[in-house]
Amino acid sequence: QVQLVESGVGSVQAGGSLRLSCAASGSKDSPQCMAWFRQAPGKCREGVASILRSSITNYADSVKGRFTISHDNAKNTLYLQMNSLKPEDTGMYYCAAKPGSCIGWWLVSQIRYWGQGTQVTVSL
Repeated sequence: QVQLVESGVGSVQAGGSLRLSCAASGSKDSPQCMAWFRQAPGKCREGVASILRSSITNYADSVKGRFTISHDNAKNTLYLQMNSLKPEDTGMYYCAAKPGSCIGWWLVSQIRYWGQGTQVTVSL
């Protein structure tokens, strides 16, 4: 069993930056594929970015060039650096992990472990 705990809740004006963190614990074998999802009010949860074995990354088109996902093996912590934030980036952000590869990482049904979520609010 893997526990994921996010931190970094915040509010920022459009154009600003935030960094989210997600500490993983509970298993000596960390899932190879980790990801960030987000969910805006009234919308479905969507995949934002994934990272495989701490090196191979994928991004949703809406965040490419603005967000960077990374993983620190020594700390077993996942990060999401968010720059040039827009109001449409507002939502609850979730840390996620799935066993095996990152194939289909953006599918909610593929995720085995979820964090509790952390709120990000971007205002004009």
